[in-house]
Amino acid sequence: MTVETDGAADAAREKAVDAALSALGLDDKARLLAGRDMWSLPAIPAVGLGPLVMSDGPVGVRGRRWSADDPSVALPSPTALAASWDPELARRAGRLLAQEAHRKGVHVLLAPTVNLQRSPLGGRHFEAYSEDPLLTGAIGAGYVRGVQDGGVGVTVKHFAGNEAETDRFTVDNRIPERALRELYLAPFEAIVAGARPWGVMAAYNSVNGVTMTEHAELIGGVLRGEWGFDGVVVSDWLAARDTAGAIRGGLDLAMPGPRTVYGPALAAAVRAGEVPEELV
Repeated sequence: MTVETDGAADAAREKAVDAALSALGLDDKARLLAGRDMWSLPAIPAVGLGPLVMSDGPVGVRGRRWSADDPSVALPSPTALAASWDPELARRAGRLLAQEAHRKGVHVLLAPTVNLQRSPLGGRHFEAYSEDPLLTGAIGAGYVRGVQDGGVGVTVKHFAGNEAETDRFTVDNRIPERALRELYLAPFEAIVAGARPWGVMAAYNSVNGVTMTEHAELIGGVLRGEWGFDGVVVSDWLAARDTAGAIRGGLDLAMPGPRTVYGPALAAAVRAGEVPEELV
């Protein structure tokens, strides 16, 4: 497919989305930005929109049932995949996971994890690729291309600075500009440029004094502004803390539901004059 036909398809989709949104009121639009339950977004039948289902994980599609009678393919850990130094192998793995996602009725995988293995004490290194931002970005881009080749979305995570589990809900990681860009942001930048992911997940932690679900500088300024990311920014589960702060900071989707800082809370904030409706 050529760049020109890609652009035409994008324009057609944007036109269809704009038409659907123009038919929705404030409450329905706010509902679409909040989880219906732990793993899905609500349906809006009036505009032909069905529920969207998300699922972990990086080495297999868990699905929604978490049951022994609904098994999943289990691939080698992402660290082992990265040790192959083979982005095409990662792409093949992604294609397999897309097939699994279709089988389980999943539309978006909550993966890949592209945080760096900066310390041997990192509690989730098994689902990350490596300590090297270049290798991590290359393997991650291959994985994303493979999953999305199969018509399933991804959420590249955890943006940004979530390299350790200790106090990750509350820690404020103070990172100088050069280290932030050359290490911690670099895999995300490479994947946005090389694979055009459908989604990015905002982390629990803060970076330089601002919680990531409200970080307008990194989400709006860097991710969307400098890199041209045009997908969805979703919170890590329960990471969004403040309605006005999150929507002004650039967070598109607050998970899980039904109780989130979006949905009815966002509609109420608009009606109270705390948030302009054009941000919804």
